[in-house]
Amino acid sequence: MIKKEELKLTQNWDKTFPKSDKVYHCKVTFVNRYGITLAADMYYPKDTEGKLPAIAVCGPFGAVKEQCSGLYAQTMAERGFLTIAFDPSFTGESGGNVRYMASPDINTEDFMAAVDFLSLCDKVDPQRIGIIGICGWGGMALNTAALDTRIKATVASTMYDMTRVNAKGYFDGEDSEDARYQKRAAMCAQRLADLKAGEYKLGGGVVDPLPEDAPYFVKDYYDYYKTNRGYHARSLNSNGGWNIIGCESFINQPILKYTNEIRSAVLVMHGDKAHSCYFGKDAYADMVKDCKYTENKRLLIIPGASHTDLYDGGGKDAIPFDELESFFTEYLK
Repeated sequence: MIKKEELKLTQNWDKTFPKSDKVYHCKVTFVNRYGITLAADMYYPKDTEGKLPAIAVCGPFGAVKEQCSGLYAQTMAERGFLTIAFDPSFTGESGGNVRYMASPDINTEDFMAAVDFLSLCDKVDPQRIGIIGICGWGGMALNTAALDTRIKATVASTMYDMTRVNAKGYFDGEDSEDARYQKRAAMCAQRLADLKAGEYKLGGGVVDPLPEDAPYFVKDYYDYYKTNRGYHARSLNSNGGWNIIGCESFINQPILKYTNEIRSAVLVMHGDKAHSCYFGKDAYADMVKDCKYTENKRLLIIPGASHTDLYDGGGKDAIPFDELESFFTEYLK
């Protein structure tokens, strides 16, 4: 029998964005195939009848559902969709006894478990389900779309390929056997250090205080995670970060191997000022290469937008919600 863990869910509104009076909101839980109970916020529009198209949202990597995934979910609910924003395994309000770990397999399963939940929800049309992945969860969303044939439409927003950046470094600057060997050796040494200490050492979230000579993308992250704009007490990036060994298996496990076999619709969107834009451009190029189903694939580059501008709009309405509504309306019809 599948059993749910007992989770402690915050019932008061503790999001980084204001509550909408156009939608209903409630907390829900569901279980993935590893027996981990996931916590989610559900949003759905008021004054609607019948079964609704639905969207599951997650990300960024190291964020929680009270941050930008919740903003995406609430905004899309205002536009007629039933949505859930969920915390991945081992993070936020979701279960998993070991905290602050990540896994390409388990995190892909988290998305699939969200699709399970939506497929069985009596308010949802199970033939009209989509997903949105933000930042590192954009790569996870593409991997899930390649695996889960129930998904009819996928958006990858300001995406990272977490396996690529772990294995090769930023801009592939550490793409060598020696560099990967050193990473693996350091992880193996840390495993033993953690066992001796009796706890997992955290890698640290976004740097604080911010050095004057910090790179642009570090300043971009600081401006979101470490200020009133996006700080949240449960967010890994806002606080202590992942365990140092939390992403160890990403080094050996590329997640975008079969994206050119995705038959359903995909929209990859990125800001042209984002340090991560190359992830989106390359993922799109690989997805359409030798693909038989390119007519429903799209790359949207947003002028002037940084990486975190697509978290919350960046004060300039950078998130193209009209485009998202049009995309999901077309492919979840």
